[in-house]
Amino acid sequence: MLSTITNIGAEIQRTNHQFETSFEQGDAAAIAGLYTSSGVLLPTGMEPIQGPAGIQAFWQGALDMGCKQVRLKTSDVEELATTAIELGTYTLFGANEQQMDHGKYLVVWKEQKGQWKLHQDIWNSSLPAPAQ
Repeated sequence: MLSTITNIGAEIQRTNHQFETSFEQGDAAAIAGLYTSSGVLLPTGMEPIQGPAGIQAFWQGALDMGCKQVRLKTSDVEELATTAIELGTYTLFGANEQQMDHGKYLVVWKEQKGQWKLHQDIWNSSLPAPAQ
C-alpha cells in the first residue's frame, strides 16, 4: 500500500509542477486542463467556480492582475481509492519575484482515465486581513 501512496504523491507533485510551469507561462487554458471536467474552485470572497471555462477565466484573471509565479509545497497526501486529499502551502509572486501572497490549500484529487486531476480546490491567505 505504501508504494501506491508514494506513486500518488509523485503524480500529484508532477501535476503541481505542470501547474507552476503553466502559471509562469501565463497559460490559463493549460492550468484549467489540470482539473476534472466538473472541477470546482473555492476562492476566498467569491462564490464557487465550476467547470473548465470558469476555472480558465479565474486563472486568466489572476494572471491579468499581475500574478507571475506560484510555488506549491505539499505537506501531506492521503489516498482514498480513486480520490486523494492534498494539504499544502502556496506562495504567489508578481513581477521581479515580489511576493504577493502566501497561504495554505486543500485539494481533493480524482483519478480520471489513469490521470490524477484537481477536483475541488480551496485556499486562503496567511496574510492578515487589511485594516478596515
